[in-house]
Formats: sequence, structure tokens, C-alpha cells
Amino acid sequence: MARVISYNNRLMNILVTGAKGFVGRNLCAQLNNIKNGKARCYGDLKIDEVFEYDIDSTSEQLDVWCQKADFVFNLAGVNRPKENDEFMKGNFGFAGTLLDTLKKHHNTCPVMLSSSAQASLTGRFGNSEYGRSKKAGEDLFLQYGKDTGAKVLVYRFPNLYGKWCRPNYNSAVATFCNNIANDLPIQVSDSSVELELLYIDDLIDEMIHALKSEEHRCEFEGLDVHPLVDGRYCYCPVTHKVTLGEIVDLLHQFAEMPKTLMIPEIPADSFAKRLYSTFLSYLPKEKVIFDLKMNVDQRGSFTELVHTLNCGQVSINISKPGITKGEHWHNTKWEQFIVVSGHGLIQLRKESTDEVLNYEVSGDKIQSVIMLPGYAHNIINLSDTEDLVTVMYCNEIFNPDKPDTYFDKVKK
Repeated sequence: MARVISYNNRLMNILVTGAKGFVGRNLCAQLNNIKNGKARCYGDLKIDEVFEYDIDSTSEQLDVWCQKADFVFNLAGVNRPKENDEFMKGNFGFAGTLLDTLKKHHNTCPVMLSSSAQASLTGRFGNSEYGRSKKAGEDLFLQYGKDTGAKVLVYRFPNLYGKWCRPNYNSAVATFCNNIANDLPIQVSDSSVELELLYIDDLIDEMIHALKSEEHRCEFEGLDVHPLVDGRYCYCPVTHKVTLGEIVDLLHQFAEMPKTLMIPEIPADSFAKRLYSTFLSYLPKEKVIFDLKMNVDQRGSFTELVHTLNCGQVSINISKPGITKGEHWHNTKWEQFIVVSGHGLIQLRKESTDEVLNYEVSGDKIQSVIMLPGYAHNIINLSDTEDLVTVMYCNEIFNPDKPDTYFDKVKK
């Protein structure tokens, strides 16, 4: 009889094979975050132990962990062997060992198998030895489910990418990110080639859903996914189809950011947002820090921090003691001044009027003051000894050809 697992209000033991691989490392990190109370967005899921099995683990450890496990993620496998027969040995052989060990202990806990789109054995994957080994593993797991009644979750993953993915191995995205981040050449034979890509965090979220019996099930027709509540297979619902050319163009934009200060368009849930995070994880240590252009004079300094295509820019202004800056107004442009250190006075006056609005601000109480369109404004350092440090947001990037800035003192 299948072992029924209820995650609510009970501690679970999780076995992860292939724990030091790309997916395994990310999955174990999040499982341990849940275990240690650092990830609290998964409801009542509670984890007692995460058993991390990899190539340097012993058969004795596997035996003990298979006895104790409440859920098994089988991520172990071979994808770049020296000889083709190692595909079957690594992807089919170990799967048999794992399932036999579970049988030995009459442990019918749910088991998940990491397979590949190549297991479809269709199209360009028709003669894939790797695909054949993965398909054999799938068939073994599905038969195991029939024989024991255990819940089996077989996932066919498309191309994966994300932090900690090994470059120059089996991920084009990882290789492109690494090489462009490190100023190394890349090769793209056909920029129009389209890839279906699965981001590691989306994969991990689906694994947690599976752990909570909330997996997404389907059937496959070739490479096409057909969602089906009682399907034999499982899938991750969030993937992106992108061409090699689009990937490379985005990465070159990302690489230019320290020079241009331009934050690329990275909408929520977009491929670009996921790719940017991935790219940053490959930066060498000397590129993690970069200089900003400080515009310095006797009054202090003004430094632009970041630009955005549609949402303006953010800068840091430092005013020396007693200094007044600003004394201008804008037609359309507007700003927000946020003093983070020091003691200052921000003044505004509507053009063609005499009334002056005074806002005394300091780093002891963080406040934001809006520089209204049509209002002359300034910022005065009231201290005789300390610099005044102000974060300045502007709704548009400064355009020297159309600055929309007109000198006029606040106090006549």
C-alpha cells in the first residue's frame, strides 16, 4: 500500500540525489531554508532533515536515507560522459539501485524523477543516447509506481539556467553569461535558433509544489506539453521561448550597465529579469565594484547612480556646510529629495508668486520632499560642520539638448 504523506504540521525527511549538481544544489539550499525557518512562504511545510546524496556518498548512507525518507527527489544523472554507455549506467542504473533500496525497506513514499525533453526521442532528439537513457529511467519509475502504488512524479525539463549553473558544459545560457561577464568570446552559429528555457527558481518552486502534492501534471506529445490533471508526467508551468540572438543582445545590454548606468527593462515575471539575475551571478570579483562619475566642485558633489528607460534616474547629492544648491524650476520634470544624512532646509516657491514653502529635514527622520513642476526650489545645508547627503530621484534622465531647467532664486 502506498505511503500517504501529509506535510501539514509534521516534519518531513527529504532525500535528494545528485545534491551537488546544478538543480540539486539550488533545491537543497531552498529545502534547508525551509527547514531552518528562513523561507516562510510555503505554508505549513516543515522539514526535519535534508539527506544530500551525491557521487561521494556511500551505499550505507543511501540505505539509511531510503529507509527514513518521506519524499525522494532523484536528480542524479550523467549528461556529459566519456563513453555513450555511461549514459545508461548513470541514468538508468542508479535509478534501479534507488528504487530497489526503497523496496527493500517497504518505503512507498513519493518519488520524483528528473528527466529531459530529450526523452521524447522525437525530432532532433530521435537518436539521442542521452534521451534513450532518460526514457529508460522514466519507464522504470512509472513501472515502479504501478508495482508498489507509490506516487511517481516524472518531470521532463527543457534547457535550464540560473545561478550556479556550470558554463561550458551543457547550458548555452550559462556559457554566454560566463563569457560575456568575463570578456570572453562567444560563438553563435545561428541567432534565430529558439530555445525553451526553464529558470532554476521556477523549477525549485515547482519542486516545492510537488512536495506539497500540488504538482502540475500533463501528457507529452513529442515536445508539446498537454496539461492533464491525471497525466502520467509532470511539468513546470513557467518557461520562456527565446532565440539565441535575443539572449546575446540582452546580455550585451547588461554588460554595458556600469558604463551607461542604464538598468535594462526587466518587467516582473519576464525572461529578461531572470536572465539579468543569472548574468550577475557570473561577474568576476573585480567587476562587482565599479566607479561612478562624481561631478565635484567647491560646493560638494553630484553623482548619478542609475538610469532607467521609462522611470528616470536616481542620484546622490552631497552639499558642504552652509551651501545652497538648486535655485531653478522645471516645466514638466519633477524630483524627490530625500535627505539621509545631515540637517537641511528645502524651499519651494510657485513661479509668479511670493509664498515660500519651507521643509526642514534631517537624516534623523527620513522624509521625501517633492519638487513640484512650476516651482523654483533649492536645498540648503544648515550645518556649519557636516555634509548634507541627499538621495535625488528625477522622473526623467537628464537631456542636455532639452534640460527643462530654468534658473530662478526661491527667495528674491
